Amino acid sequence: QVQLVESGGGLVQAGGSLRLSCAASGHTVSTTNMGWFRQAPGKEQVLIVADSWSGHSIYTADSVKGRFVMSRDNAKNTVYLQMNSLTPEDTALYSCAADIHGGVSYSREYQYDYWGQGTQVTVSS
Repeated sequence: QVQLVESGGGLVQAGGSLRLSCAASGHTVSTTNMGWFRQAPGKEQVLIVADSWSGHSIYTADSVKGRFVMSRDNAKNTVYLQMNSLTPEDTALYSCAADIHGGVSYSREYQYDYWGQGTQVTVSS
């Protein structure tokens, strides 16, 4: 069974940075398409960053482009989301997701099989 556990959220001032972690078990991230989603209060969940297991296909939403970067540590079976230049608009519940059947292209929102419980990020002005 695949389990994903996020950590690293918290309260940060505008302009600050956070790094979120997503530790996986039951499947190796090196062969899995992974993505980070977020859901702001009163809004739908959206995909913000995703990459294919090969690392050759990457998606970054316009709202976070140039500020958020996804990375992997295959030895730790963990993916990360580095978030810089945070603004209050980045306040949301952040969740990682895995598409264990994914191919060479990053996975779209509807393709993910497994989800973590999420970690809250709050950015104060």
